[in-house]
Amino acid sequence: MKASVDSAKCTGHARCNAVAPQVFTVNDDGYCSIGTDKAVPPELEAAARAGAANCPERAITLSS
Repeated sequence: MKASVDSAKCTGHARCNAVAPQVFTVNDDGYCSIGTDKAVPPELEAAARAGAANCPERAITLSS
C-alpha cells in the first residue's frame, strides 16, 4: 500500500498523525509531511486506513 497527501487540501488538523503517528508525520506547523507515494508496511495498513478516514479534508489517498 502507498499513502499520498494532497498538500493543497491539508489544513493542518493533524488527525491522521493523532490516529497513526507511525504512518503520518507532521511538520512544525501541523501539516502532514509524508508527501506522495509513501510505502506503508503491511503491518501498518490498518493504521493508515484509520488515519486517512480521520482526515476531514480527505487529503489522504491510499493505493495498492
